[in-house]
Amino acid sequence: MAQVAVYDMKGNEVGTVELSDSIFGVEVKEHLLHRVVVAQLANARQGTQKAKTRSEVSGGGKKPWRQKGTGHARQGSTRAPQWKGGGMVFAPTPRDYSQKINKKEKRAALKCALSSRVQDEKLVVLDDLKFDEIKTKNFAQMMGALGLNKALFILGDVDQNVILSARNIPKVKTAQTNEINVYDILKYQTLVLTRDSLKKIEEVYV
Repeated sequence: MAQVAVYDMKGNEVGTVELSDSIFGVEVKEHLLHRVVVAQLANARQGTQKAKTRSEVSGGGKKPWRQKGTGHARQGSTRAPQWKGGGMVFAPTPRDYSQKINKKEKRAALKCALSSRVQDEKLVVLDDLKFDEIKTKNFAQMMGALGLNKALFILGDVDQNVILSARNIPKVKTAQTNEINVYDILKYQTLVLTRDSLKKIEEVYV
């Protein structure tokens, strides 16, 4: 089992903790991570874009001028794409972008993502993360003490003081253990866990 240091909110090392090899020590499969991230981003797309083709634009039933003898190019409708107010060529239509990913693939990819943070030494474990009041300055000071910039904080329980204190800090996101996903873990430079959230993750995914 890999061991990582545990820090307090002031950046002091207060101990170590062992990580489960079945979650934080698996082989990192980049092709699996890529597949799951692509599917996750595709599933987030609404696919509600729509524009009208020439057959859907109202009007244009009458031929604007006779076929020959006017000196103009022949035209059959004022709703053709080259006309102002005409329809769009190959107009986008609503579609479903979602991709299916098996539960086993999702689970395996999540373990790969967590293991990659350990291998890259981008995993920080906090002894505890609590604030007496909602104050962004306190959260920023805590990040400075830990040397963090772009970080994803995984909380064991819903703590409004922590969540609201971090909300206005750029490049910082807080989430619960049941909200973690591959894209967020890989997107943020550092993954920050508390002892409580680490315990819950190991209980669910071991």
